[in-house]
Amino acid sequence: MDLKDKLLSSFIVFENQTEGNAYVNDVRNEAIKTFETKGFPTKKDEAWKYTSLNKILKEDYSVFPKKEDALDYKDVKKYFIHDIDTYKIVFVDGKYSSHLSATTHDGIDVCLMSAALTKPKYRLVIENYFNKAATTDGLSSLNTAFSKEGAYIHIPKNKIADKPIQIIHFSTGLECASMLQPRNLIVVEENAHVQIIERHQSLTSNPVLTNSVTEIFAKKRAIVDYYKIQNDVQNASLIDNTFIKQKQESFASVHTFSFGGKLTRNNLNFYQEGERIDSTLKGVTIIGNKQHVDHNTLVHHIEPNCESHQDYKGIFSDSATGVFNGKVVVEKEAQKTNAFQANNNILVSDKATINTKPQLEIFADDVKCSHGCTIGQLDESALFYMRSRGIPEKEAKALLMYAFSNNVLSSVKIPELKQRITKIIANQLGVNIGFDL
Repeated sequence: MDLKDKLLSSFIVFENQTEGNAYVNDVRNEAIKTFETKGFPTKKDEAWKYTSLNKILKEDYSVFPKKEDALDYKDVKKYFIHDIDTYKIVFVDGKYSSHLSATTHDGIDVCLMSAALTKPKYRLVIENYFNKAATTDGLSSLNTAFSKEGAYIHIPKNKIADKPIQIIHFSTGLECASMLQPRNLIVVEENAHVQIIERHQSLTSNPVLTNSVTEIFAKKRAIVDYYKIQNDVQNASLIDNTFIKQKQESFASVHTFSFGGKLTRNNLNFYQEGERIDSTLKGVTIIGNKQHVDHNTLVHHIEPNCESHQDYKGIFSDSATGVFNGKVVVEKEAQKTNAFQANNNILVSDKATINTKPQLEIFADDVKCSHGCTIGQLDESALFYMRSRGIPEKEAKALLMYAFSNNVLSSVKIPELKQRITKIIANQLGVNIGFDL
């Protein structure tokens, strides 16, 4: 039995064992029908032309964890941003870990998706927002069909989350191979503000496949500051689907830091549904060995007087493969749009590969849009200059790579997170530099 058939047969068991109101159950049933029709994407799909899922789909994944493993905080502390006080929503093998978490209902809701999907007090929010931003592609529909657990965050009107929120998913390897499907719903009401840090971390050498969906709704003048840290082990694969709907005068930014994992695919979709909206998408990718990272982005400009900024940096060594497929769509009504898109890459090895395809689809005539990409190696003259000043070659190369990614790091608004990312980058480059960018 292949994975698709196993998932389809498992849905019957899941449906009988899982609570949900009538609306949620209807959404799940429609989603599994969509997955049955569309299945997993292949390289025949234009959006997946450079990324094949064949190898990771051959594993015999456990769909429902049969065992539970309790983790001690001291064993996983290094994966938290522990320098600052944060709310925490932590999952171990897809199940909520209460002793590692710190949730709240004091003015804001930072809690569990399973509670939101079943308890009557959340019903209005669920019916208004759940599955209202996610697309009906095969992978997103698969997640919707099996949606049960994840983070539920609701920031009411005029509220500011008093501290950042961390969402962390651990996989322990109790199963020979496991598949996780977390579902996050984040609703930020008018004039509200939140900062969120998300991480998926495998603690095992066993294969892990995570198919994650996050829906974010930023209402009028809301501010959403979202950070994704992807620094996983060699046998972990992540397909991250994030959908963001923005209303008038809202600001949403997503920073994606991809440093590890067997295969990582980031599908990031912004939909601007109002005027004077600002969307920011930035990322740094540093990978080696035979790792594969694919960034697939969409910014859909629907109304006039809006902005979007995309800036992705990639450093690829050994036989690593990078993909950037970015699209900006400007509708006829979206006059006065200012859209910027850039993808810059450094190939450290002759065997490394980058496939980059920045795209603009513009139907308006009064816009300011630009896009471009670069692929090259380190500046030999700059490297020679630094070595002539007594800097060893390895450290000189690292400094140049730091400078290359600095404009992405400079926009990180949480200092402790910025320091952590800087240390991870230094570790990826194999150096110890005594300053923070």
